[in-house]
Amino acid sequence: MIAIPYLTALTTYFSYGLLFAFGQFRDFFRKIFDWCSANTLQGYAPICLGLEDFYIRRLYLRIQDCFGRPIASAPDAWFDVVERYSNDNNKTLKRTDKISRCLNLGSYNYLGFAAADEYCTPRVVDTLKKYSPSTCSTRVDGGTTALHLELEECVAKFVGKPAAIVFGMGYVTNSAILPVLMGKGSLIISDSLNHNSIVNGARGSGATIRVFQHNEPSHLEEVLREQIAEGQPRTHRPWKKIMVIVEGIYSMEGELCKLPEVIAVCKKYKAYTYLDEAHSIGAVGKTGRGVCELLGVDTADVDIMMGTFTKSFGSCGGYIAGSKDLIQHLKYTCPAHLYATSISPPAAQQIISSIRVILGEDGSNRGAQKLAQIRENSNFFRSELQKMGFEVLGDNDSPVMPIMLYNPAKIPAFSRECLKQNVAIVTVAFPATPLLLARARICISAAHSREDLIKALQVISRVGDLVGIKYFPAEPTKQQQEGGKTVKFD
Repeated sequence: MIAIPYLTALTTYFSYGLLFAFGQFRDFFRKIFDWCSANTLQGYAPICLGLEDFYIRRLYLRIQDCFGRPIASAPDAWFDVVERYSNDNNKTLKRTDKISRCLNLGSYNYLGFAAADEYCTPRVVDTLKKYSPSTCSTRVDGGTTALHLELEECVAKFVGKPAAIVFGMGYVTNSAILPVLMGKGSLIISDSLNHNSIVNGARGSGATIRVFQHNEPSHLEEVLREQIAEGQPRTHRPWKKIMVIVEGIYSMEGELCKLPEVIAVCKKYKAYTYLDEAHSIGAVGKTGRGVCELLGVDTADVDIMMGTFTKSFGSCGGYIAGSKDLIQHLKYTCPAHLYATSISPPAAQQIISSIRVILGEDGSNRGAQKLAQIRENSNFFRSELQKMGFEVLGDNDSPVMPIMLYNPAKIPAFSRECLKQNVAIVTVAFPATPLLLARARICISAAHSREDLIKALQVISRVGDLVGIKYFPAEPTKQQQEGGKTVKFD
């Protein structure tokens, strides 16, 4: 739970209140002008209606230049950001021919595979020539190649499960799988900060949904005990099945799941465990096998393991790993397998090749070096940010580092000032986070050098002072400590 400083909360509430009041005031006059002008859609209800539309029009559009910035190169440690301009107060943005070479602190390129790689790229190019960019078919028709079968075997072996199934999109992996596994009469207990793909998948399943406090196994046990005692709504019959859903690394918090404690609770109450490792697989653990390896959890204790290939593997798509019976059932019933085009063959080859590098099967130790580098970079950067006085969320070893901004005016100020100094940072606000908990989310890569990180820290420190987001006192530097000492000469 994030504890907002009292003064910060007060000023944040005041800022949003002021923006809301001015927005309502402008909407009032907009209705008058619309009523006076001819309306070609008389009799139709507004297609965009509600608070979210108000938020987009009156708040988001004013700062939309901070989001969705197009890039013109591979998302490596440094990349080219396309410059844009607006002539209508950010309602529309137009691209220019100019680019800025920026340090990339926003992409999920955890192990550096998103750029050209000496082992992966030639194999991907050969696969493109052999198979073409797309299979143009679903897996059950003509969309299963030898690469897809090899990829599923490779993933299952890598995560330590008997079988796996792969999909062309990470988001769909959650949102399409959960409705297949759960339904009416089932109970889903979800962490309060789970990803939107899990939320939508749970809602689409028709199962009863209960939420437990973020990363609190004790509250999870309370919810489980209460729901088992009450049973299904109205009938109070026993639940058909119960599933607890957690993430390995929470994408907006950078926190590691308390997986051993969660599994202990699930075993106690005979509930299935569903683990989303989108941000943890490949990025943490001695050999990159995710939070199970990092926290010493036997993968046999996790019933369903989900992950994506868009972060550590430099590709696209997602996977589900579990028992052979589970995977066979999904192949017969999952819409994402039956009706969606299969994962692109070059993308599949990229995943296979990157896993081989991680495991050292390419004949080098580059995989081990990348894993060591991402851990070292992440822990160094997090430690230095905290010493500067920033409020940084998350745990050690996590490559995701949110810096709390809170105030809505600080979102564009921080993003724009960093970009001016050639550091590209992602800022995150509502609806991706609660309204009051806006933040800048930094993603560290093994491709970053120590010089890159020091430059980023210098820029972030200067901008942090300018914007006023150092909510804690900074630790004195070694030079300041030495300067404060008095030296006596006898």
